[in-house]
Amino acid sequence: MILLDTNIFLEILLEQDKAEDATDFISDKQSRDLFMSDFTLHSIGVILFSSRINRKNLFVEFVEDTIIHGGIRVIPLSPLDMESMRSFSRQFNLDFDDAYQYTVCKNYDLELASYDSDFDKTDLTRIEP
Repeated sequence: MILLDTNIFLEILLEQDKAEDATDFISDKQSRDLFMSDFTLHSIGVILFSSRINRKNLFVEFVEDTIIHGGIRVIPLSPLDMESMRSFSRQFNLDFDDAYQYTVCKNYDLELASYDSDFDKTDLTRIEP
C-alpha cells in the first residue's frame, strides 16, 4: 500500500516533465492500494485555487476522477499525531509537509511514492515513478 506524495499529483495536474511517468505509475496500481493524505488534497486545492494557477475547475475534476470515481483514499492525521510529527521533523530535519507525509506513512504502515529526495534521509524507502 502506497501513499502518493503531493508532487506526484502536481506533476500530472500541471503537466510537468514527469507527468507521463506519474500517470503510468498510478495506472499500474490497484486504486485500493493507493492513498493520499488530507494534507495532499488540501495542498493541491490551495495551489489550483491560487491566483497564479487559477484552475478551480481542475481541482473539482481531480477530486471526482481521483477520489470519488478513482478509489484513491484520503487519510488524515489527528491532532494527537502532531507530537510525533514534530519529533520526526526534528529527527530527520523535515519541513512541515514532509513530516506530515512521513507521519502518515508510519501511522498507516505505507510505502511512499515521491519525487522529493528529502525522504532519502529517513528510514522510508522512497519509490520514484
